[in-house]
Amino acid sequence: MKDDPFGFNLSVSADKKKRSRTRRGMSGAFETSTRVCEHAGCEEVGQYRAPKSPDDLDEFFWFCKDHVREYNLKWNFFNGAAEDELAEQVDKDRVWGRETKPFTKPGEEQRAWARLGVDDPHQILGENATRNHGKGIGGTRKLPPTERRALDILDARDHWAKAEIRKSYKALIKVLHPDMNGGDRSHEDQLSEVVWAWDQIKESRNFQT
Repeated sequence: MKDDPFGFNLSVSADKKKRSRTRRGMSGAFETSTRVCEHAGCEEVGQYRAPKSPDDLDEFFWFCKDHVREYNLKWNFFNGAAEDELAEQVDKDRVWGRETKPFTKPGEEQRAWARLGVDDPHQILGENATRNHGKGIGGTRKLPPTERRALDILDARDHWAKAEIRKSYKALIKVLHPDMNGGDRSHEDQLSEVVWAWDQIKESRNFQT
């Protein structure tokens, strides 16, 4: 409408007029183009556009049909790119250019594991990390209450040998010790419990060496 304060014209006649100026045929040709083919020595109408370079895909050459085919056959998006740049582009294309990022910053515990080179804390237990022994497999041994509590503190099983329990003990020490947490002493109470628990198992005769 002429009195539209935003200057929009949504009439059918205006839309048809706009389309007629930029109409493109099924072949990809801009049929209303009056440009001359930019190939040297060619005077045909340049109805087909082609990007000038991979770095500037919004700037185009205009060719006739024969010369745009010739240009496309020689086109190489990665021309001049290094091998690592090609690999980086392939990785981006796998996720449609939208790389995932962590929602939060790593906490103190996660940073402590990272300093030990451990991405997943369960890695320290090896195959036992995903094994559920349950009560049917060595989970019903009669042990003194102190040793049972020691096993819980060390996150160990009562059918493990002392060598296996010691691995769990050492892993906990590495996580809780202030030297591995930038001097943070907030875990000292838990660290003392772990040391006490290992003393109970170490002196016990109920576990194989």
